[in-house]
Amino acid sequence: MNSGGVSLITGDVTTLMIFLAGKVSIGSLLLLILPSAFGVLVLAILLSLRMNRRVYFDTEIRHIDSKDKVIALIFLVTIISTLLLNVMFQVPPVLTFLFGLSTMFLIAHLMLRQESNRNVLNYIREIEFDTLLFFLGVLLIVGVLKEVGVLNKLTALYQFMPAELANYVLGISSALIDNVPLTAALLKANIDMGPAGWLAVTYSTGVGGSLLVIGSAAGIIAMSKVKELNFISYGSMFAYLLLAYSIGYWLSVWVGGRLLTP
Repeated sequence: MNSGGVSLITGDVTTLMIFLAGKVSIGSLLLLILPSAFGVLVLAILLSLRMNRRVYFDTEIRHIDSKDKVIALIFLVTIISTLLLNVMFQVPPVLTFLFGLSTMFLIAHLMLRQESNRNVLNYIREIEFDTLLFFLGVLLIVGVLKEVGVLNKLTALYQFMPAELANYVLGISSALIDNVPLTAALLKANIDMGPAGWLAVTYSTGVGGSLLVIGSAAGIIAMSKVKELNFISYGSMFAYLLLAYSIGYWLSVWVGGRLLTP
């Protein structure tokens, strides 16, 4: 679920954290597109082997409101501008992103005001609480792990095994422990790794959480929307997910070693 966003600072929180720490650049992050796409392709092939029924697609043509098209266009332009302005002119991504977000809220507010007196912020309040409850649970768990010293001990892996293998294990750990505090602990420990190593960390912490359905907010939301998806049914595909993650990770190590190592 998280492979698509790992190569963009706007697609994953840990990617943004590592970027803001100066460990990777937007240009180097784009190198993760290949490992991510290949990992998804491998997973799709493996999952297709278990399919024994026909797949039907809803061909009903639904009208897209003009306001939705405008908001989607602003979002797309914001993402593209964030990347291009940083690569070409070193404009801080947060400035471009906040400008785009402000423009989107302003236009949405004006368009909605023409039809009703509802404020655009009311739509934010109607968002379901699944994601909020997920992060609340994560914060409680992380607080406990921090108090008992588990987070600090995880970074000690780099003293006992090569960085590439430690990054791989750290990614798997993010399926049980949220990847945000793991990444924060790793950045705080200031592990000595080159750009290729941090690129591998970006992939492992971004994608590793998908090994379990409770390892990412996307999994929690999907489980609440699809009644057939639960911890057991998702766990039955763990071997496929681990294989796809492993292939994508070691491919990211290879790509980073070939293109980022001096």
